[in-house]
Amino acid sequence: MTLNIPDFSSLRILVAGDAMLDEYCFGDTGRISSEAPVPVVKTNRSEQRPGGAANVANNIAALGSSTHLAAVVGTDIHGQELAELLAASNVECHFLQISDAPTIYKLRVLSRSQQLIRLDSEEVFHGHEEAFAKLFAGLLADKNVVVLSDYAKGSLSQVEQLIALSNAAAVPVLVDPKGTEFYRYKGATVLTPNEVEFASVVGSWGTEDKFLSLGEALQDDLDLEALLVTRGEKGLTLFARGEQAVSFPAEAHEVFDVTGAGDTVIGLMAAGIGCGLNLEEAAALANLGAGLVVRKIGVASVSTSEIRMALHRKGTGGWGLVSANELKPLVKEAQACGERVVMTNGCFDILHAGHVSYLEEAKVLGDRLIVAVNDDDSVTRLKGNSRPINSLADRMTVLAGLAAVDWVVAFSADTPAELVSRLLPDILVKGGDYQADEIVGGKAVIQNGGEVQILSLKEGLSTSAMIKLIRKT
Repeated sequence: MTLNIPDFSSLRILVAGDAMLDEYCFGDTGRISSEAPVPVVKTNRSEQRPGGAANVANNIAALGSSTHLAAVVGTDIHGQELAELLAASNVECHFLQISDAPTIYKLRVLSRSQQLIRLDSEEVFHGHEEAFAKLFAGLLADKNVVVLSDYAKGSLSQVEQLIALSNAAAVPVLVDPKGTEFYRYKGATVLTPNEVEFASVVGSWGTEDKFLSLGEALQDDLDLEALLVTRGEKGLTLFARGEQAVSFPAEAHEVFDVTGAGDTVIGLMAAGIGCGLNLEEAAALANLGAGLVVRKIGVASVSTSEIRMALHRKGTGGWGLVSANELKPLVKEAQACGERVVMTNGCFDILHAGHVSYLEEAKVLGDRLIVAVNDDDSVTRLKGNSRPINSLADRMTVLAGLAAVDWVVAFSADTPAELVSRLLPDILVKGGDYQADEIVGGKAVIQNGGEVQILSLKEGLSTSAMIKLIRKT
């Protein structure tokens, strides 16, 4: 399946559930305490991150979506710190602040990437159901998707009502469940239990066929559009109404921490559905994101650029058509991974064998090839009113279909100078009889430690010559 990453920026997603503040203390340990048989950790840094429903919201916001979080928190410092963290990630918080219980807080101590202990400060919230439902209903009106993140801390004790409100507003509602009373989630669009939670409800199975039959039965019993079971090293399995179950193998080859992976799954699943992906495509996106996030320590999120990079490494992902804003982090991530990024530019009005040969030669110089393409107006200014022959969209699509090309980006100026200076590739390439100091953008690349190379073009092959020949016939 070819997976195209949509533009998430127009999405408005509401996340509701049990929000938490997670704190990580990192340090070194080399001795055992004289007071008790426990290691002594000399902490050298600490880090706070959003957890639970807040981590779901953080994952969605990392995609560029407008993200709103409804949650119950205490009137304490941890609630304030959580709000500040989320605001920095562009999550709009709608907190129901209460004085009779603390904000859920988890402290983890790690040494050498291993968690040594976790300390939880929490109480189950009670008596706030009506106020929370009112808060939720007031936020629902203009949302594309709803996510309910249930950690059994009390925020979603009235989850049936929230599902009913979402369904009445015709807003898809995805639920990450907790406990064994799955009937509470009946009528949700998608339910995303992990395999342990799934087994606690349906019982054990001895074969994959039995697992599939149990999943199909549960999806039907709960009247779900889909049931998505996360299965750790086995990946994900999707049960969609009226379709055969589909399994996605795990993407991660190295797993450092599975904490919060389910948050990433439901966040990406929701964003995919909100952007119009079908259930299978959204599940594939969620699986890819989960494979990225488990390589990180603690609760974490993945960005659109990380997902695009992962797809490029897999050799999938559809056309590599990107905007300049999307391309900048992709270039930085590729370079951070030790990859050399090559860039060239042109009109590419009628693609011919000379172009293909030139682009293949350029790609050999590095690991990633960017082709910057003049938009239609700039081609007209450069080539005359009869050009371009092919529209920008068509030219970019054809270029992106070439095996040598990783990313295709448009620019509207007469030269790509600003774009080159912004992206700063490792190698800037141009074909023809230029000198290196004549190449537009070359100075910026060289000053940044890169290089400029001139490649030969095939004699007798040019777009202008092809157009003249066509007009003669």
